[in-house]
Amino acid sequence: MSRRERRIFTEEFKLQMVTLYNNGKPRNEIIREYDLTPSAFNSWVRKYNATGSFKDCDNRTEEEKELIKLKKENQQLKMENDILKQAALIMGRK
Repeated sequence: MSRRERRIFTEEFKLQMVTLYNNGKPRNEIIREYDLTPSAFNSWVRKYNATGSFKDCDNRTEEEKELIKLKKENQQLKMENDILKQAALIMGRK
């Protein structure tokens, strides 16, 4: 079985699908009629009903946002530490 090519859907299309579902059209009927994957459709419904947005950055919990911030800060500190180590090696040679 070959994999199908990844498709990209517009915000308007996603909103139409979620609206159809929220207005009572059966989930399986929408998925079959528009040839969607159940996981993608479920994700659209969950995200839109939770925050009114389909974007991942709008649907992150406070913990996820904090984790991303801390990972960036950690990466920055590691880079600064590596620079200081290199500088110490260079100064040690002189």
